[in-house]
Amino acid sequence: MDVALLISLAVLVVAGYAIAKNYDTKLVLFSSGIVLMLAAATLGLPILSAGTGTGTVWLDPLKQIELDFIKQFSRAGIIIMVLFGFSAYMSHIGANDVAVKIMSKPIAKIRSPYILVPIVFWIGSLLSLIIPSAASLAVILMATLYPILRVANMSSLSAAGVIATTATIVPTPLGGDNVVAAKILGFEHVVDYVTLHHAVISLPVLAIIGIAHYFWQKYMDKRQGAAAFTDVDESKLATNSQLPPAYYALFPLIPLLLIVVFGLFFRQIKIGLVEITLFSFALAFIVELIRKGDLREQMKNSSLFFTGMGQGFSQVVVLIVAASTLVAGLTAIGAIGTVASLVKEVNNAGIGLMFIFSGLTALITLISGSGNAVFYSFIELIPSIATQAHVDPVMIALPMQLTSNLIRAMSPVSAVVIIVASVVKVSPIEVVKRTSVPLLAGFVATLIFTLIRYSF
Repeated sequence: MDVALLISLAVLVVAGYAIAKNYDTKLVLFSSGIVLMLAAATLGLPILSAGTGTGTVWLDPLKQIELDFIKQFSRAGIIIMVLFGFSAYMSHIGANDVAVKIMSKPIAKIRSPYILVPIVFWIGSLLSLIIPSAASLAVILMATLYPILRVANMSSLSAAGVIATTATIVPTPLGGDNVVAAKILGFEHVVDYVTLHHAVISLPVLAIIGIAHYFWQKYMDKRQGAAAFTDVDESKLATNSQLPPAYYALFPLIPLLLIVVFGLFFRQIKIGLVEITLFSFALAFIVELIRKGDLREQMKNSSLFFTGMGQGFSQVVVLIVAASTLVAGLTAIGAIGTVASLVKEVNNAGIGLMFIFSGLTALITLISGSGNAVFYSFIELIPSIATQAHVDPVMIALPMQLTSNLIRAMSPVSAVVIIVASVVKVSPIEVVKRTSVPLLAGFVATLIFTLIRYSF
């Protein structure tokens, strides 16, 4: 094993340990990439191609970061920022709350707690189309659905376990991870990636998770008895009493409907997610202005769109660039080429790579509680390795993506588990006991369906 590969392994082990210990993922990835690039320079290896560097190899890592930021803004970065801005504005005007209230109404008539278990999971999964944050969706569902579930005599821990798992793997072209995956894997339209690949695996997996929830929550209630019914922190169930009209529930769905319609039926029209989301935002703003008046106040409120864009930049775009920096470091020192050459002649390399990347993703997500951070860290590696191994990159990337979202709610340090546990006044471990088996069933199903879809 040569020096470059030893350095790469050492840096990756340290980075993985730091992420698992909840050090800031972005800074860990940036630092690791810079260290690898400087190590490459020390070994006499180039960091950037001729004519693109700074003139001194020791500053080229910073130039690489600049180039990665520019690349991301021209690719998925600006899309993610606009989607974050739109979501922030939808939350402010109450459109998300109205959507949750409307979708929750039908289940109020069901009085069987265990029939409700999979239904609540599937409805919550649908709502994640418009509320992509797992933690935010859990807060809203605990506030709006929990009283209904309590009337139906569902145990507190069953409700917590189901709600904590709602925002997982719904196939939506508005998901930041889907946008990134589609761009990196070479899809012109995110709708193609979502409908032809993601949905083929994720929809049956969601069905399996819902069924697994039914049997597991029923078993755990019987096992725990009265202990499954806990006190609830009522202060954390406060809801917005001043909701807008019911038609506001349509606003969060407009980008989804338009991107699907244009992606499937009007491909000759070159319109993307940015334009569609900006149109949807403008439409919602005009309706708000007509309904409430006061142009100055509505313009002030609309600034939340740009605040949300800033959150998208700091939470996702910077993370993607940090992951790209690590990949650039691994490329510069030759680790990517070495790994690619090792798997190039291996039989069934795709299956091995799928298990390796999905397993690593599951392990780091379980320890760190952060799902998409792990996915963004690895996704940049996939196309080059898959090309060298002569396998479909989707076979490696898709299960890795789904795993990062599934395993998150199995981690006792994830935000969504901690939030739900605090509402029902139990240890996060108690919530994980309720989420683990259904999500493990989903994880195993993901690997099986991927093997069937891409290996046979």
